[in-house]
Amino acid sequence: MLTYTIRRLVLAIPTLLFISIVIFLLLQLAPGDPMSQVPLTVPPEVKQLMREALGLGEPIHVQYWKWLVQFFWVEPQVLIDHWFGTSFSEGKLRVISWQTRSPVMDIVIQRLPQTLWVVGMSYIVGILIALPIGIYSAYKQYSLFDQAGTFVSMIGFSIPPFFSGVLVIVIFSVNLGWLPSIYDTTHEVTDWASFKVQLQQMIMPVMVLALQTTAQISRFMRASMLDNLNQDYVRTARAKGLKESVVVMVHVLRNSMIPIITVIALGVPSIFGGAIITETLFKVNGIGQLLLTALFANDLPMVMTLTFIFAILIVFFNLIADVLYGVLDPRIRYD
Repeated sequence: MLTYTIRRLVLAIPTLLFISIVIFLLLQLAPGDPMSQVPLTVPPEVKQLMREALGLGEPIHVQYWKWLVQFFWVEPQVLIDHWFGTSFSEGKLRVISWQTRSPVMDIVIQRLPQTLWVVGMSYIVGILIALPIGIYSAYKQYSLFDQAGTFVSMIGFSIPPFFSGVLVIVIFSVNLGWLPSIYDTTHEVTDWASFKVQLQQMIMPVMVLALQTTAQISRFMRASMLDNLNQDYVRTARAKGLKESVVVMVHVLRNSMIPIITVIALGVPSIFGGAIITETLFKVNGIGQLLLTALFANDLPMVMTLTFIFAILIVFFNLIADVLYGVLDPRIRYD
């Protein structure tokens, strides 16, 4: 397993380099000009100087190389300086946002907690709800509970977030007045009362996102459990006199979780990517909204950095899913 993990990590390096080149070239081909938001009163020669200051006048390969060095060499040094109080990155140029003229990673770190609070919590809630529903629906196939679970899952698959988000705002915020419709990103949790306020403003965006997660994972869990409930080893375990709870929750569940691990692991990068529509609806100042505003402002360094971070997370959690395969199923060996 260790040899396989090391080999996958080594292969991830050229994979990520290729992804970064593709992302960079696609962004270079995208229409728009970062100088388009500069006031018309600014003289053309000043705009040209601003373009040169942003590095837009350099060849494409030089721009890519500078971004690569800044992302993989300078930014880790900044992190080390922050943790240990060193000065390795002093005087070195970082990845700068064209829109805010500030380091991209500083903005990402500022926005990340809001995304983890809302999108991360919704993912955890969705998983905790989906797994029991999928397990019990498979065990009681075609029962009233199974049919109700199927109905709710179809709703979760069918209704997009921009509709369900507006719907819960109209019901719980406008008509009933129970919950705030706007997420206050400046709110700080200092005591029990402020914690209750935080929970209240999280309920609606978490509800909208958790519905989709629950619908997806519960269907996968049900299908995987049904595949294993009719296997020979289940009949053998029952013939040995094992309790039904042990048969289902130990033997069947462990084998059924193997494909579910992939679904859950590959969904984790979406937490860091945020939910663009939901964050925009509820005014959550997170990573998803940051990416959207960067796209509108043609902020290529910000878009490039965010999309590449998502690519790193996808590759990394793919590896985690493969390693967990071997942990859950002893028959799977990579070495």
